[in-house]
Amino acid sequence: MKIREKNWLEWVVFGMALLLVVSTLGYLIYDAATLSKMPPAIQVQLGEPQPIMQHFIVPVSVTNQGDRTAEGVQIEVTLESTSKEKETAQFEIAFLPRRAKREGWVTFETDPRSAKLKARALGYEKP
Repeated sequence: MKIREKNWLEWVVFGMALLLVVSTLGYLIYDAATLSKMPPAIQVQLGEPQPIMQHFIVPVSVTNQGDRTAEGVQIEVTLESTSKEKETAQFEIAFLPRRAKREGWVTFETDPRSAKLKARALGYEKP
């Protein structure tokens, strides 16, 4: 049986694939070695309220600045108006990986553009 030699194109493809696999493996090893034990640090930011039909929606951006994943993140947004009582809205983010950002929206009956909005993370679970 005669063994056929590889041509230059096969060697180029082999070299590129080998480089890709080695660099990916190197990155994963580096990332695992430099990972700290910092718990999830959840930061909540509110966007500009927008009127939609008879309600008002407020975009919410949630970022995990920590090195650990958070699961079941509960977010609460409170609207403090002078004319009414406090109005609150909540939503849950099922999975928030480390250094990741997720977005959601909350709705209010009162116009939040003329009131004070506060947002906070109520809690999360360790996956």
